[in-house]
Amino acid sequence: RRRQHPGAAGAQPGASFLQARHSSIKADEATGTAPFHLDLWFYFTLQNWVLDFGRPIAMLVFPLEWFPLNKPSVGDYFHMAYNIITPFLLLKLIERSPRTLPRSVVYVSIITFIMGASIHLVGDSVNHRLLFSGYQHHLSVRENPIIKNLKPETLIDSFELLYYYDEYLGHSMWYIPFFLILFMYFSGCFTPTKAESSMPGAALLLVVPSGLYYWYLVTEGQIFILFIFTFFAMLALVLHQKRKRLFLDSNGLFLFYSFALTLLLVAMWVAWLWNDPVLRKKYPGVIYVPEPWAFYTLHVSSRL
Repeated sequence: RRRQHPGAAGAQPGASFLQARHSSIKADEATGTAPFHLDLWFYFTLQNWVLDFGRPIAMLVFPLEWFPLNKPSVGDYFHMAYNIITPFLLLKLIERSPRTLPRSVVYVSIITFIMGASIHLVGDSVNHRLLFSGYQHHLSVRENPIIKNLKPETLIDSFELLYYYDEYLGHSMWYIPFFLILFMYFSGCFTPTKAESSMPGAALLLVVPSGLYYWYLVTEGQIFILFIFTFFAMLALVLHQKRKRLFLDSNGLFLFYSFALTLLLVAMWVAWLWNDPVLRKKYPGVIYVPEPWAFYTLHVSSRL
């Protein structure tokens, strides 16, 4: 007669429990929906406005004697805080996703985001400090009065390299993983219940500041192509899921409406500045989306 292993009798109920629990998790992942993350979306919107949008403003408001030109500005400390808080909030958002997202992609995206934002911190710090020396954002690097007469001329190449790190490499490594993470999260924001496809009042109130911030992000970051690609990918996913009778939950609706408002604001911004000859010269490409800070140095700061 074969002896039964002592743990065999107790292993079967345990295995059944684990199997049932695993099946339950899979079922919840397929049909479960998350409540509106008011705390995360509020913190996310608040820190975007304070630490990102408010960064260059704080640099101009605080006395120069407190933050000398050869030291980090108050805006740089805002940027450092942003580089820590934003990845943390993104990870918390991913944790609350009803759908299990690929961890490797999330981790690589977060790492790339931090590296890109840090590259941007350095380039943007120097470029904004140049404002105190007469640098004009609405002009290209070589056309700026304080740059074009530098000797030797190779110094101009160094400033163009700095601009490249700030406006191109830094922005790409910062924003591509940022929008990728938001899209991955968005892909899990669907529910089979039509009644759950609505937003609470608090979400409606947050849509306006959220959409307005993304307008600033798209225009100042010069990432309209990345943004429009992400928005149309979201729209295509919504239409695809609708065929399966799946609808956006409150978090998905919040993201979608925020991006839709952003697109409307960008269109209005471009239409308003469509015939500006100076900005047209700086942004000569097919995609004409002027930066708010270029508009500020051209039309606002000269009158102050």
